[in-house]
Order: sequence, then C-alpha cells, then structure tokens
Amino acid sequence: MMNNITRNVSELVRDLPGNVSIVAVSKTRSPEEVLEAYNAGLHTFGENRVQELTSKKAILPEEINWHLIGHLQSNKVKQAVAATSMIESVDSLRILRMIDSEAGRQQKIIDCLLQVHIALEETKSGFSIKEIEETDWASITGSLSSVRICGLMGIASLTDNRDRVRSEFRSLARLFHDTRVRCFSNCSWFKEVSMGMSGDWPIAVEEGSTIIRVGTLIFGERIKQ
Repeated sequence: MMNNITRNVSELVRDLPGNVSIVAVSKTRSPEEVLEAYNAGLHTFGENRVQELTSKKAILPEEINWHLIGHLQSNKVKQAVAATSMIESVDSLRILRMIDSEAGRQQKIIDCLLQVHIALEETKSGFSIKEIEETDWASITGSLSSVRICGLMGIASLTDNRDRVRSEFRSLARLFHDTRVRCFSNCSWFKEVSMGMSGDWPIAVEEGSTIIRVGTLIFGERIKQ
C-alpha cells in the first residue's frame, strides 16, 4: 500500500503549534518522496550525510531549505556550507571555526546550532552540558564573521521511559535559556531549540522545542534493505 505522505504532513501540521517548525528528515528517502512532502507544504528537509544532501539538492526545487542534522566531518565542511541553510549538528569549536572560515570564503552567512549531548547513549555526539555552560560564547561569537549561532540541538535517549526523555528535553531547554541570558542577550537570532523526533516530538514541544526533526511520521517506516 502506498504511504500517503500528503495526509501525514497535513495531520502533523494540524497537531503542531504554529510557533514550531518542521524539519522533514529525508535521509534514505527518494527525491520523489521529498517532492511529495514539499508539495504538501514542507520547505525544510534534514539530511545526515552531506553527499546525500547535495545529490538531492541538485534535482529538487531551489526553494527547499536544507539542514544538516548528522555529524559533519572536516573534509565535508566546504560542501556543507555551500549546500545548507543551517548546520544543526555543530559538535566542536574546531568544526565551528572551520565552518566560519569556509563560509567567509564563500561569502555567505550560515546559521548553526550547537549540538548538546543530553542522552544516556555514549554514541551520541555533541558538547557536554558543562562545556556549554563554561564556554564564553559571547566572545566566540565576536570572533566569528560568517556564522550565526542560532540555538541548541539535542537528541534524547532511545528509551520507552518518557520521564527520562522529558527530563533530557527540559535540561536542554533550561540550558538554552541560561545560555541566551548569559551570552546572547543582544542576539535576536539565538532563538532555536531543535529537539523532538517522530517518537517524542509532543514531549519536546511541551518542554519548549521550536524545531522538530521528523521522518517516520511523514514518510512512514523505512524499508529495511
């Protein structure tokens, strides 16, 4: 049976508060599926890998905004800066400075989120909460010429324990507010908390998410290869 992407999009949009935006996670999805979601009204898509993102970008409508939501390797920074409107997965100062340098070369301003490790799993990458708390982001922002740090991103633990998931989202939202007051009080663009996926987005929204990253709810279960 064909999955009705258009229906899934309309149901998700209907249930979502108007101040929360959707990044449709299109990794492993065909360009045709992405186009159906785009035609249903979604304009921002997220990919984990730069190569897959750039190949889809080349054949899909120019109006699509592409977010990188997976780990960015240093040898892919040039391509990522050229192809994306936002890099959500900045997980080190080294990568942040590389992005800034490359964006300067390409004469563009690129929006970035700082990925924070909030989950139990060691495999998740990102800054620790302590690193975010102890870093002088105001002075780092002052040293960047081509990057705008727009907020924080996090991935909750893969668990059925909803209280655990809620507490992780709450800690990220609290960290966002504290960091904004401490370092970004004059930056109107520091306003995004990207958290929540297909299985837990309602909890994330209750805890203050402004961006949800949703794939399965839109495209259906991935076909196992």
